Amino acid sequence: MNQAKGDTLATPVSARERIGEVDVLRGIALLGVLLMNFVAFASDGVMATKGQLEALPTATLDYWSYEAIRVFVGDKANTVFATLFGLGFYIQLTRSEGKPGFEARYARRLFWLLVFGWLNTLFLWVWDILNLYALAGFGLLLMRRWSTRALLLFGIPAALYSDKLQAWIVKSLSLPIPNADHYQTNAAVLERQAISQSGDYPALVANFAGWTWAEWIVGGLMAAWVVYALGRFALGAAVGRSGLFENVARHVPLLRRIAWIAIPAGLAGAVAIRVAAHGDDEGWKTFASICRSPVALMLAAGYCAGILVALQKEWGKRLFGPFGAVGRMALTNYLAQGFLYGLVMFGVGPGLALAGNIGTSAVVGISLAFFAFQIAFSHWWLARYRFGPMEWLWRWLTYGTRPQFRRHVPVAQIA
Repeated sequence: MNQAKGDTLATPVSARERIGEVDVLRGIALLGVLLMNFVAFASDGVMATKGQLEALPTATLDYWSYEAIRVFVGDKANTVFATLFGLGFYIQLTRSEGKPGFEARYARRLFWLLVFGWLNTLFLWVWDILNLYALAGFGLLLMRRWSTRALLLFGIPAALYSDKLQAWIVKSLSLPIPNADHYQTNAAVLERQAISQSGDYPALVANFAGWTWAEWIVGGLMAAWVVYALGRFALGAAVGRSGLFENVARHVPLLRRIAWIAIPAGLAGAVAIRVAAHGDDEGWKTFASICRSPVALMLAAGYCAGILVALQKEWGKRLFGPFGAVGRMALTNYLAQGFLYGLVMFGVGPGLALAGNIGTSAVVGISLAFFAFQIAFSHWWLARYRFGPMEWLWRWLTYGTRPQFRRHVPVAQIA
């Protein structure tokens, strides 16, 4: 199908032009996002009380499972996911260089991502990140002509910012910004459980909307996360400018050194943070929570470097290669994960209503099984279609023309 007149010089990215390593990293990051989101959602203060979780027969296993997820996955998965967004922006920018209409197309792309994100936030998954990425993406669009040095000078301190650091600043300066701690009391949790188990979907939506308004908007948490995301976007764009993904094999010695240093140092830091979190010293707890973001950046860099090195070997391609299909359908798979949380936790429709009755170990098992399904489904789907269903819709809305869907039709793909 013909593209709109203003986009005729903007050639969409074909499957051959995709960077396979980026798709693999994005797919692996999605597994981490699934694990951390689901574990956190089922944890104390959200959809379960501490007493309920401690009464489960799997309580000991749940405790160590939770700690393992926090150490190995927490904050690292979303760091990789956000950094890859910035990298993807840079790749699209360079491929559109000199072609008219890039800014307008990318703004439309971000606008529809914002729409998807707020629909997801209001009606399915209260902790959606798409709206964050859309807002931060507009910031990155304004930074598109910055030098690599400027991106790093902004990106590093911004990436070190976090909701925990903002909370400490607000408290230290006695700023008149309210918090939403009352939404995490036992009474609030039990109220959410009762609503979710009743199957009253409108009431459940209203409950989470109130929490979103109080914590996300009025409490300023969204602002902290936008800065957090934009910092990672800037770092991703800087990585793109480094030329790393133009020839990964050439950078293997550097990547190997990064992995050998960052992984053990990052894991040591992550363990120390969890030890401090369980201590009695409030000062150390605060310091540890502020250190979460820099430690996550270090460990995420180590993970990515190690995976990229492994992908240069046949064993690495066999082990990590299957994640690439999930990464190519990242939007579809991310949104589908929200349905899993609701199906397990809520009693709406066929929902299992397990809020307060399921521990971390069971959540991890369900998450791994569901992600295995997502890998299989993504491969099956992409063997027949050029992109995932939500990716197809996103491209249609962005470009204003409906892209061909089935693989047997010889047509260029839209990035």
